Formats: sequence, structure tokens, C-alpha cells
Amino acid sequence: MKRIDRLNLVDRVGRELQARMSYTDIAVFLKSFGINTTKETSGINSKWVYVKELLADTPDELVLKIADELDIAHGYTVSANAVMEDSRFWTPGYLRVFVSHLSQYKVRASQLKNVLKNYAISAFVAHEDIEPTFEWQSEIEKALFSMDALVAILTPGFQESRWTDQEVGFALGRGILVVPLRKGLDPYGFIGKVQGIQADGKTVGQIGELVFQALASNSATKNRIASALVDQIVGANNINSGVRLLAHLQKIETLPQSYLEKIRDNLVSNQTLSQNNRFVLALNEMLSERDLPTFVDTVKQSAFDEDIPF
Repeated sequence: MKRIDRLNLVDRVGRELQARMSYTDIAVFLKSFGINTTKETSGINSKWVYVKELLADTPDELVLKIADELDIAHGYTVSANAVMEDSRFWTPGYLRVFVSHLSQYKVRASQLKNVLKNYAISAFVAHEDIEPTFEWQSEIEKALFSMDALVAILTPGFQESRWTDQEVGFALGRGILVVPLRKGLDPYGFIGKVQGIQADGKTVGQIGELVFQALASNSATKNRIASALVDQIVGANNINSGVRLLAHLQKIETLPQSYLEKIRDNLVSNQTLSQNNRFVLALNEMLSERDLPTFVDTVKQSAFDEDIPF
């Protein structure tokens, strides 16, 4: 793992645990991974810094396992105790979706990819993402091994193509969610039991929204996409982007309260969002609906953290 990637991932793990757990719970959680939680941490009054200190010398593969446990997306996998870099075409921190399509439908596939970016979804479109200098089959395999879900654009001839049919089979073999888009062909074989999304007569924007809804409502991808949205909100440097992402997050039913708490607890460090009434009001409304302390109430509290280990 690249050093800068490791630092960024440890930082995100720290912020996630800060939002979710008390000091005691963090210690118990990290200890379950074999991490030495008796390390000297006196003088630290931040759970975020506390976690970063405990993970400072932790092997890369263990950091990745902790991130996976917390549904924090990243660009690496652990295989046979070795850290392997995933396809370099995924946007870090986004939910990773492989778009399987026939070559004659490449323009629409690329347009769908651009729309999905608005939902913190990174789409892999083979014809666009693979440079001629790279061995294309190897890069496709990397993407298939590291994807979180697969969207199959079912056009006539899809079933007869060796490549697209195998891509779907690869996803099913890994137990990965397959979202069929019906564009002249109905789901078949092992995905025949899935009704899929009717794409005829819809715009690319409407299809993007429907794909997001399918991913946000499935237990296999729901938490990952929520985590991706939260990470992008916390780091947003544009008001419109922050409000849009928060609106997408609001569409996720039975959203665990820890995700909203993470936004609230990290909002003070994002002056772009924290000083915007529109964003703060929208976030506080979501927090109030769950009977959680609002951002305004949290800021008014003392900065002293009584959870500091004695």
C-alpha cells in the first residue's frame, strides 16, 4: 500500500470510530483484531488521534481488514496475507460498480458512468478506462475482483457475447449484487429471478437514480454506499455538492444513525458546510428526526471529552 494511501485510510478509520464509539468500545473493537491497546496514549483527548496512534505500526493488511469491517471503501484487497492494489480506475472512497455492456452501447455506458459520480459511485467502463498500453484482460480481471456490484446493460446480443456473459457469471460466483438494466433483453439464467430496471423510455439521469436506489436498498451494498456518501460530504468543498450528497443520503431507508453522527461530529472542521445555513438546517432536520443532538447543540457543548481514559 502506498504510504499516502495508508495515512488517508488510517485517518478515515479514526474518524469513523470517533463518530461511532466511546474510548472503551474502540479499545475493545481494535483489541479483537489483535492490536495492542495498552500502548501509551496519555495526554490524548481525541478519539480520532487515539485511533491513529494505536494503528501507527499496524500491518497494512490489518488496517484494510478493519476498514472493510467498518464498510470504508478503499482501493486495495488482501489476498494470501499480501496487499494487492486494485484496478487503478476506481475513484478512491466511492462504491465500485462494474458496467457490463456490448461495445455498440459504449456511449450510453460512458454517460451512465458520469451520472453515477454524483452518487459517490465509481463505474468501470472497459472501453473507456483501459489504455491501449495496458493488457486489457488483466485490467478487466482486476476490476471484476475488486468491484462491489455489477450493472448489466441487457441489450440484444448480450447473452451471446462471451465477455459480457462471463462478467455476469464472475459477479454471481463472487456473490456480488447484479443490477440488470433491461434495454431490449430481459434478465435470464441465474439473474432471471431479478426483475431488473426497465431502461426503455428513460433518460440517463433517471437510470442513474434508479441504479442508486437499487444499490442503496440492497443489504450487500447499502452500508458501503452510505459510507461513501458520508466521506464525500465530510470532505465536500462546495455547498451545492454537499447539499446534493446529503439529499442522496436521506433517500437511504433505515440509515444507521452513526452515519449522521459522523457528519455532525466532523462538520466543525469543514467551514464551507458548517457556515452554510441551508446545509446545517438540512442535516439538523435529519438528526432531529432520529432524536439525535443537532450540530448546533453539539457545538454549544464543552469541548472537554469526558470519555478520556483516566
